[in-house]
Amino acid sequence: MTERFPAPSRSEIQAWRKLRMAKYRRQEGLFLAEGVKVVRELERSARPVEAVLVRKDREESWSPFLAALAGRAPVYTVREEDWKGLSQDVQPEGIIAVVPVTEREEPAAVFLREAGPVLCLHEVNNPNNLGALLRTAHWFGIRTILIDPGSVSPTNPKAVRASMGSLFHLNVLEDMELREAIPVLKKRGPVAAAVAAGGIPPHTGGASAILLGSESHGLPEDLLALADEHWTIPGKGDAESLSLPQAAAILMYAWTAG
Repeated sequence: MTERFPAPSRSEIQAWRKLRMAKYRRQEGLFLAEGVKVVRELERSARPVEAVLVRKDREESWSPFLAALAGRAPVYTVREEDWKGLSQDVQPEGIIAVVPVTEREEPAAVFLREAGPVLCLHEVNNPNNLGALLRTAHWFGIRTILIDPGSVSPTNPKAVRASMGSLFHLNVLEDMELREAIPVLKKRGPVAAAVAAGGIPPHTGGASAILLGSESHGLPEDLLALADEHWTIPGKGDAESLSLPQAAAILMYAWTAG
């Protein structure tokens, strides 16, 4: 088979490998998005693409898709021995996009453009949980996500993968000080905080934002004090708790239903 796409340089391979580390993602303003579903969602979005990488033995498999992507960014074929330093998948599908980090926006500008509900995340440091939350928010039409400095970055490769590409359809604001953002959100409507016990059932009807904390520690007292309502998911069994993605999905369903 004649190769349709060139191989990247050794220096490019080395630079892309470093993007697995947060330090270099911040430094270069780039991150990796791996997997067919993830890259397809990127292609559907308006997000810019720096480059598309395909494992050499998968070039023919993804040929029509790669042809479409080639109009947006350079496509490179990567040898299997080099792919191992880029991929984080146990069974890699053989496609990765190199994506620029979006420029930081002020919350006020986003709130003017997007009038819908806002999801606020405090110290969500498990990348798989964060990705699942982004995917769930996308499903329920929640387009704006505020993530505090104590949370994992949404550009973490595992978070990107777990979001299944939903990241590319959302306004995700990193390193947000929620203590400063919540008073602004309260001008748009009540703010609800998720608590394990002692709150009212989640409901539709007015909340402008939901606060979610980490799976292990929940929300701190000072953030709880800023919320207008505390929401608790009523249960009937004797399980100790729900996982954060499970609880978030129930809350978002109740919040946006109707």
